[in-house]
Amino acid sequence: EVQLVESGGGSVQPGGSLRLSCAASGFNFDDYAIGWFRQAPGKEREGISCLSHKDGNRYYAASVEGRFTISSDDAKNTIYLHMDSLKPEDTAVYYCHATAIIGGICPSLQYRFELRGQGTLVTVSE
Repeated sequence: EVQLVESGGGSVQPGGSLRLSCAASGFNFDDYAIGWFRQAPGKEREGISCLSHKDGNRYYAASVEGRFTISSDDAKNTIYLHMDSLKPEDTAVYYCHATAIIGGICPSLQYRFELRGQGTLVTVSE
């Protein structure tokens, strides 16, 4: 069974940090690009970061670049999103998705990745 299971969400004050994890199973992890997306209340889902297993490149949306870092532990089939300098506007449900549409290379962050996790909630407030 294909699974992407996110964890690590929670409540944090502005300026704080969190690390999200995404555990993948049921597919060949190395053949996929893995992305992090988020959806805030009343807004559309936004692609914020992607890691290409094919070439190791990492991509970030402008809204998170310089504050968020995506990384991978291939031995554990796990992707991480380390989030620093969190802002109230970062409050959202965060999702881990995977795609092999370009053989392990990240497509546009606007692309609808075909494998999708269930999400973990991040709340940034005083």
